[in-house]
Amino acid sequence: MTTRILPAVGDPDTARSLITLLSQLPDSEPLRSVPDSSTLLDTLAALTHETVGDLPDVVVVHEGIGPLPALELIREVALRFPAVGVVLVSADATAGLYSAAMDAGARGLVGLPLAYDELAARVAAAAQWAVGMRRHLGAEQQAVSGPGGQIITVSGAKGGVGATLVATQLALAAQTAGPPERGAILVDLDLLCGDVGSYFDVQFRRSVADLAGIADISPQVLAEAVFAHDTGLSMLIAPAEGERGEDVTDATARQLLTAVRSRYDVVVVDCGCQMNSANAAAVEMADTAVLVTTPDVISVRAVNRMVRMWDRLRIRKASETLTVVNRLGRTSHIQPQLISRITGTQVARSVIPANFRELQEAMDAGRIQDLDPRGPVRRAMWSLAAELGLTAAESTAAGGGRRRGRRG
Repeated sequence: MTTRILPAVGDPDTARSLITLLSQLPDSEPLRSVPDSSTLLDTLAALTHETVGDLPDVVVVHEGIGPLPALELIREVALRFPAVGVVLVSADATAGLYSAAMDAGARGLVGLPLAYDELAARVAAAAQWAVGMRRHLGAEQQAVSGPGGQIITVSGAKGGVGATLVATQLALAAQTAGPPERGAILVDLDLLCGDVGSYFDVQFRRSVADLAGIADISPQVLAEAVFAHDTGLSMLIAPAEGERGEDVTDATARQLLTAVRSRYDVVVVDCGCQMNSANAAAVEMADTAVLVTTPDVISVRAVNRMVRMWDRLRIRKASETLTVVNRLGRTSHIQPQLISRITGTQVARSVIPANFRELQEAMDAGRIQDLDPRGPVRRAMWSLAAELGLTAAESTAAGGGRRRGRRG
C-alpha cells in the first residue's frame, strides 16, 4: 500500500528538500506541495467531495506556513478532515510544542533539520492512524492496508489448537522466501503465556514488554528488543514474567506494529487465544487475520464465540477472518466446508493433517525450525504460507526459493 503525502510548505526551496526526503521513504508517494493554508484546505475539500480514499494519507505542515498559523491550520484539518494524519515540522521541537501540536490534532512532530529515521517513523505512524480512521469512516477497502509490510495475525479459537505452531511456520516460510535484509519478524503478543521463545529455545533478556511506555520506538530502540535467530528470522518474544504483559496496551501494540511493518516485509503476530486490548489492536490492524481451530465441536464453537466478539467490538467481521483447520484426520466428522457455514468465516484451502509424531522431536528439542520439509504437517503449513502470498507456491514443497508471491 502506497502512502500518499501532501506537503504544505510556503518556501519553495524548503518544499523541494522535504519532497526529496519524502520520496526516499518506503512505499511513499509525495504529492505536489501546496504553498499556503488556504490552498491546502481548498485542495482537501475538493478531494473529499469524491471519496475519503482520494484524500492524502498524511499532510506534512511546515511551521512557516501561512496565513493561518501552523497550529491553527492543524486544528482546522483535524476537525474538517479526520481521515488525514497530520505531521508538524518545526525547528522548535520541544516538549511544549509537542504537547500543543497533539492538542491541536497532529499525529507527530519532526524537528529541523530533518532526519530520515525520525521523519519515516512519524509519517508511518500518522499513515497508520489514518488507515484506522478510514476503516471506521467506511472508506474504500483498499485504504485499510497500512503502509509498509504485511501483517498476519494468528489467533487460537481456544487453547491447544496449534496457533503458535502455525505462526512459527508462516514466519519461517516468509523469511526463507523473502529478501534477508527486510525479511520477516515473529511477534509474540500472547502476553500472559507466550511460547514462541520455547519453540525456538530462545532465552533473551528483552521482550515486547520492554517497549511499553516508550514514546518513540525508533529503529535503534526496536533493534535492541529484537532477537535475531540463526535462521535469519527476527523475533519479539513475550515477557518471561506474564504479569509484565499488562504493561503492553493497545496504544503500545499499534505503535510497535507500525514500527515493525516499516522495517520488515512480513510481520507474523502470535495472538494466543486470550484476547486483550493489545492483540485486539493487532487483529484490527492486520492485513490477514488467521483463526486456528481443530475439527471438533468444542473448538468450532470457540471460533463462533471469537468471531462474534470481534464483530461486536468492531475489531473484524467474520467474513474478513480466515479459519485454518488443524489436525484434520480421516475420521474427522466436521469438515472445513461445514466450519465455514457454521462460523461465517472463510476457510483456508490448505488443511493441516493430524500427525503429532512428525512434530514431537522438534518441539521437545525447542527446534521447530528443524521440521522435516517432506513431512505432511510441515508441507501443509508452508502451503498455507503460499496461499497467504508469503511465498511462491513452487517453493513450498522444497522449502526453499527466494521469491515471495504477490498479495492478491
